[in-house]
Amino acid sequence: MNGEVVAASAEPSPPLEWRFSQVFGERSAGEEVHEVDVISAIQFDNSGDHLATGDRGGRVVLFERTDAKNSSGGARRDLEEADYPLRHPEFRYKTEFQSHDPEFDYLKSLEIEEKINKIRWCQTANGALFLLSTNDKTIKFWKVQDKKIKKICDVNSDPSRTVVNGEVPEANSSSLRLPVVTSHESSPVARCRRVYSHAHDYHINSISNNSDGETFISADDLRINLWNLEITNQSFNIVDVKPEKMEDLSEVITSAEFHPTHCNMLAYSSSKGSIRLIDLRQSALCDSHSKLFEEPEAAGSKSFFTEIIASVSDIKFAKEGRYLLSRDYMTLKLWDINMDSGPVSTFQVHEHLKPKLCDLYENDSIFDKFECCISGNGLRAATGSYSNLFRVFGVSPGSTETASLEASRNPTRRHVPVPSSPFKALSRVVSRAGSESAGVDGNSDALDYTTKLLHLAWHPSENSIACASGNSLYMYYA
Repeated sequence: MNGEVVAASAEPSPPLEWRFSQVFGERSAGEEVHEVDVISAIQFDNSGDHLATGDRGGRVVLFERTDAKNSSGGARRDLEEADYPLRHPEFRYKTEFQSHDPEFDYLKSLEIEEKINKIRWCQTANGALFLLSTNDKTIKFWKVQDKKIKKICDVNSDPSRTVVNGEVPEANSSSLRLPVVTSHESSPVARCRRVYSHAHDYHINSISNNSDGETFISADDLRINLWNLEITNQSFNIVDVKPEKMEDLSEVITSAEFHPTHCNMLAYSSSKGSIRLIDLRQSALCDSHSKLFEEPEAAGSKSFFTEIIASVSDIKFAKEGRYLLSRDYMTLKLWDINMDSGPVSTFQVHEHLKPKLCDLYENDSIFDKFECCISGNGLRAATGSYSNLFRVFGVSPGSTETASLEASRNPTRRHVPVPSSPFKALSRVVSRAGSESAGVDGNSDALDYTTKLLHLAWHPSENSIACASGNSLYMYYA
């Protein structure tokens, strides 16, 4: 695969040392967080120069990178870069806009909240930024462009000359001049270009744009629809898992993602822990999958919680598309799309919570949907946990890298012991010996289940992670 990410290097790269970079919306001690301000979606664009967040209040906030573009300082800046070659990405606030408002479906007597579920960047054009945002029912296509503020200067009226009886004294012809329009500083303006609605009976959990730049998919619990960006009143239903009788329903769709380079392929995950790869060339309605990825069920290990914790909450393709990352409640798994016998690697994230599953069910924490992300070079993956912790794992062959970091100004403040033998070989994986990380052992009694880090994103080309903790956006680099 021309240097496909995970299998690219024979020797694992050394572990990264993560440092705090920036924080936006930092809370002071004891400050109350309003529900509408809690961040619910986060996404870098393909260049890594822009970052978007969405919140429960229906707002989208954009940040732009400053260190790559700011060339002021000239020679001095060049000298500084020579002295400090490792410059971490620096972002600044760009603009924000109200993407969605609360609505009410009168036919179903249903309130539709404004919370942003997902954000996806589209291809840029003519210096403008384009992105898709969605709440539970409606997807919107936004254009954000810098508009220069124009002012009319050098007009003939002279404020020092007084008006007599409503008339201005005549001016000399030499003092007459044409007004001049001048452009001052530019200001970003967001405009909603298209609205895609009335296509989902259930809550939208995923949107993903295609590599062809023309189409995207939206997924709810039972269906996946294919849209053309230019057409708002029509979409094609490509996956429908709704049974004839709803009492026969055994699994729902939890996440869907287009392949990053093949416009005909996409993957979707289910509440039973399986991932299906489908090919749009096979048929118009892709009810039959081309590949099925699921872990063989261990004999005699079923319990009431087995299916709940097996539900996949998020999937992400690696940049080149050969590997697929999935997150369920307990683990992070890496799959090779050429090998459907089982995951290449399994990383334990919440192994220490196994004795607490009953309590987690009682307080609904067991239904939390944690996202995952993979680095641009495919060597590492990250996912969130409780107590504002997130975990970074080395996923390249032979790597034993594992780090537990806190979303705060001091990410390594909490020292969490790492097991002495965190990896075990998986004999069932034939093509390459996988690894099963025993995870970062934490004291489950000390975890705060109310402060959970659900949303995070990895910069597409650098070792930089942005993660959301409540209404705060933290950024780290290595």
